[in-house]
Amino acid sequence: MADIFDVIADGTRRDILQLLREHGETARGGTSVSQIVAELGISQPTVSKHLKVLRDAELVSVREEGQHRYYSVSPAPLDAVDDWLVPFLVDEDGLSVGSGASLPQPAAQAAEMVGRAAASTKHALESVLKKIPGR
Repeated sequence: MADIFDVIADGTRRDILQLLREHGETARGGTSVSQIVAELGISQPTVSKHLKVLRDAELVSVREEGQHRYYSVSPAPLDAVDDWLVPFLVDEDGLSVGSGASLPQPAAQAAEMVGRAAASTKHALESVLKKIPGR
């Protein structure tokens, strides 16, 4: 599997992920390749090439329906990016860098724990829901 940072380093792949994320909120069955081509204004072979890289990195899932392919974001691999990035966004007290907030350290730590637990629970729930037949 390719390094997740190499995969998301490409701007076109980030554009595809962003589009799929935005469509995921409205298109439960996924977004077709032709829709990606139309909205991003890039060629079908280019979109297919990038989707293959995203599939290999498990950042997208695909649903086949006849000759059509419908893609959705699979956010789990981005946890590695999140784990790497978070220390750059918070200071040693757990406060957002540049936020100017002055929460006491125990409160900041509690807020961080609650936020991480909420994100983890949301991810787990989304994963379970994807496994339910007919969704």
